[in-house]
This record gives sequence, C-alpha cells and structure tokens, in this order.
Amino acid sequence: MMRAGKLVLVLGMVVLAAGCQRLSGGPNYAAPLPATPTTPVGAGSLAPLDPNAAPPVGTTTDGTGAPADLASNPVSAPGNAQQVGRTDLLGGWKLASAGDNCMAFMTLTTWSGGYRANTRGCSTPTLSGISAWDLNGNQVVLKDGSGVIVAQLYSSEPGKFNGQTSVGSPISLYR
Repeated sequence: MMRAGKLVLVLGMVVLAAGCQRLSGGPNYAAPLPATPTTPVGAGSLAPLDPNAAPPVGTTTDGTGAPADLASNPVSAPGNAQQVGRTDLLGGWKLASAGDNCMAFMTLTTWSGGYRANTRGCSTPTLSGISAWDLNGNQVVLKDGSGVIVAQLYSSEPGKFNGQTSVGSPISLYR
C-alpha cells in the first residue's frame, strides 16, 4: 500500500513538471511578432454640406432629413393584414431592409415598451439597435433600447411580415 502511494506521488510530480514546462514558453514557441507599422492619420477640413443636395437614400420619408415619427404617423395596414398573437413571433427570424440581411430573435421576456428582441449580423444602426418588440392590434412594432419605434410591420401571410422602418426603408421579417 505504501509503495502504491509513492508511485502515485511520483507520477503526479512527473505530470505536473511536464505541464509546467509546456506552459513555460520553452524552445517550441515562436517569438512574438513585431508591431505592424501604420500610416499616420491625415488632418484637414471637410467641405461644407450642400443644402440643396438630395438627402442620402433611406434617411427620411418626408425629405426633411429627420427620421419619420412612426408613433404619430403609423404605417397603414394593408387590406390583407392577418391577425397575429404574441406566440406567432417567438424565435428566430430573417430580417431584410435596405440591402441589409441579418437575423432577429424575439422572446416573451418583458422589456421596456414590450418584449425583448435582439439582432445579429445587422450592419445598419437602425436594425442593429432593435431591442424590443410589441403588438399593437395586428401590427408588429420593433423598438430600440430607449423605446423609440424603429419599424412597423404587418403579416400578409403566415411566417412573413412586411412594413417600413423609421428611416423610410421597406423591411421584411420572415422564416
């Protein structure tokens, strides 16, 4: 019995020593790479904006430069808008708007102004800022973290919602 204990102790010390040597950065590890040189950032001034120029595509619905106020000017329901319930929206969805294709996820966890939502892979600030969703009759309302309406959508067929974002772009949510 005493002999078995010594054997276990010796084997444990060998394993421990082997592990320490491996983590010590011995001769089998490459030297760190030198820092990559970067070019300096240039300085200068930007040309003033032309007030007569057209606003960037998708910035407004009224041409004023300000996002649309969907709370006081909601998107009209299409004639074929279907009734939807909260459980119809749960889970993962594909989201498309203004050339951006990403994923949206809806839960029933309560959140300011509705229920918790989040997006993944969205490149536009409008879509990446979605934090909540709610139902207003048969209208799906997507909101940002401060409760501002980002988009309003209606279902015209099971598993598909279409509408408009606050910047005036069409938006689709589908499975």
